[in-house]
Amino acid sequence: MSLLLTRRRTAVAVLTAALLVPLAACGDDSSGETDSGSGAKPSDSASGAPKADLTVLAASSLTDVFKEAGAAYEKENPGTKVTFSFAGSQELAAQVKQGAPADALVTADTKTMDGLSGETGTPTVIAENRLVIAVGEGNPEKVENLKDLSDTKLKVVLAAPEVPVGRYSKQILDAQKIAVKPVSQEPNVRAVLSKVELGEADAGLVYRTDAETAPDKVDAIGIPDAENAVASYPAATLKGSKHSEAAAAFVAWLSTSAAQKILQGAGFQQP
Repeated sequence: MSLLLTRRRTAVAVLTAALLVPLAACGDDSSGETDSGSGAKPSDSASGAPKADLTVLAASSLTDVFKEAGAAYEKENPGTKVTFSFAGSQELAAQVKQGAPADALVTADTKTMDGLSGETGTPTVIAENRLVIAVGEGNPEKVENLKDLSDTKLKVVLAAPEVPVGRYSKQILDAQKIAVKPVSQEPNVRAVLSKVELGEADAGLVYRTDAETAPDKVDAIGIPDAENAVASYPAATLKGSKHSEAAAAFVAWLSTSAAQKILQGAGFQQP
């Protein structure tokens, strides 16, 4: 009897082990799927950036391209929302100095950014731009070059000298010894473009990328590189940000191939 009982117990043990093997295998597969699923969540964020609602202060000339870039960044980083506040760089600088709640800043010149060194992290130039002469569609006044802007019969509009594009405009006009009396001086480049679009000005100096946003309303007259200025766009985190890691991730992303493809598609140049 003892020998029979022992054999029965051995048989049961073998049968039980045989049944547990496939169950264990199923358990391994399930575990693998679970691990893969949990691993997919972090990989949903292409840059591994922490989730946050970011506010980015950006130069007016970035209005269109940053809307596209922001959408792309949000797609790469689910759970993150990027809200932009666009204005002239000098206005943005004033907002930063006044303690406006924001996480990152992108200006249209290094001078403005350098003046905020105590308020920002280390800036990185993410793009470059150049100026063109914006005229009405069809160029009704037959403007051909910078010298034509000195014609007192022309209604020329420029950005104010404290605005980066206004400073660049003064720089290139002074270098060519061209005297221009603008009918108005605007607070940002989009305001200059708008004056030309509406026919309130015959010509104005704007960034090439801005002129390209209104191809059906304005024509762009190129300015030779030797007579032009290079506008640099530095980006930096703000020390007052409540989302410093997320802000740093966004600023770093602006130099990636994905962001650069968007910027260059809008006419900006790689620094």
